[in-house]
Amino acid sequence: MNQRIKTLSWMGLVLFTFPLISRAATPAAAATPDTSRPNIILCMTDDQGWGDVSYNGLKKIRTPNLDDMAATGMRLDRFYAQQSCSPTRASVMTGRHPNRMGVFWPGMPLRKQERTIGEALKDAGYVTAHYGKWHLNGVAGPGKLIPDSDPLSPRHFGFDESFSVSNYFETDWTFSHNGVPEKVTGDGSDAIVAQALKFIGPLSKEKKPFLAVIWFGSPHTPHKPLPADLEAAGGSAYYGELVGVDRSMGTLRAGLRNLGIADSTLLWFCSDNGGWLDPAHPDAHGSNAGMRGRKGDVLEGGIRVPCVIEWPAKIKRPVATQVPASVADIYPTLIDLLHIQDPKQLQPLDGISLVPLLEGKMQSRPTPIGFWQYVGNGTTFNKTNGPAAWNDNQYKLVTLSPNKWQLFDVTVDREESHDIAQQHPEIVERMKAGLDKWQKSVLRSYAGEDYPEKKVIPAEKKKPQ
Repeated sequence: MNQRIKTLSWMGLVLFTFPLISRAATPAAAATPDTSRPNIILCMTDDQGWGDVSYNGLKKIRTPNLDDMAATGMRLDRFYAQQSCSPTRASVMTGRHPNRMGVFWPGMPLRKQERTIGEALKDAGYVTAHYGKWHLNGVAGPGKLIPDSDPLSPRHFGFDESFSVSNYFETDWTFSHNGVPEKVTGDGSDAIVAQALKFIGPLSKEKKPFLAVIWFGSPHTPHKPLPADLEAAGGSAYYGELVGVDRSMGTLRAGLRNLGIADSTLLWFCSDNGGWLDPAHPDAHGSNAGMRGRKGDVLEGGIRVPCVIEWPAKIKRPVATQVPASVADIYPTLIDLLHIQDPKQLQPLDGISLVPLLEGKMQSRPTPIGFWQYVGNGTTFNKTNGPAAWNDNQYKLVTLSPNKWQLFDVTVDREESHDIAQQHPEIVERMKAGLDKWQKSVLRSYAGEDYPEKKVIPAEKKKPQ
């Protein structure tokens, strides 16, 4: 691997340029936008709780750019991630539950046999790029370089461009830019957005559609914001990092408007799981707005996350929806939106297309969302391994230990404080049957039955770095 290290600074660009930019503030220069092949940008934060945006009630800081997205785009108030970071990323990439491919917990690798959104859109003519946290190549600890020799690099999952590290990152970090180390100074969120805009600029002039996946490393621990952001957050390092995230989202949105492509770009923002919520330090790791549970749980506090979709050409007025949706829906939504007929598509998908929701035609979710948190040593995997939940439009069935069931009406009890299982045994039995059928399907996938080879092919061993 080429060990040349370039040092770049984004400080001047991002700290004092592009404050809050609303849709009306900078009119797009482009002509009538093409809604059949929009540009796609998928942004995701790391450990940001549902209550960690001021449009959901956050008071410690303001998040003006995310608030503006929520005020002008589509706000999904019942949007669900998986219970932790690598599982969520596997779902975004594939449209499938992470247990199907054995991505049970943070740091586990994505199987090469899976079909990713990067591969599907690249084959459909999109230029593709990944920025920031990857966490699908089986490397634990702080974000490390990802050489092109790593078979589980973003570059081997359909991304033409990669400015990535294995896991979370902070200020003054070194990224792998297409396998080559490149050091940046300043806030990591600012750095990956600046790099993404460098990628997007020439493509916008050439009118080439693109997919840019921007996965922030904040506000994950150890929380090292810029001094000015720490001060702006009243001394909270966690919220100081979110100040940087919000600023970088403003930079991104303003950049799209300056390039004249904001209207023709679908910008999707969410978090990868709920906040960590350390009981010993209740103000140090964010807020899940009073919902039960935290990162690592299948309870609402662990999986319900902030989410906004902005696409001015299609979403012409603000919408707030209570229709349940999930990170697994991103893949099938984009495939449907772009009318991609993919002969390599794996089945089953756990997500559904949200195109009808974007078009104002979906009033309820047609199928429930399954959650399953594997607990074990990795040698056995069956239905007794860990908590699970089955979440539909009104009810959520939860099992935290074998043969013990709780039922909640999450439309009125998002805190999951009133178990109504005894009052509705027929609903419990119906939902148990649905969960059981789904878990059996997941077990078949885990065994490799979805792949053309009808078996799991072990990952290649990485070359020493």
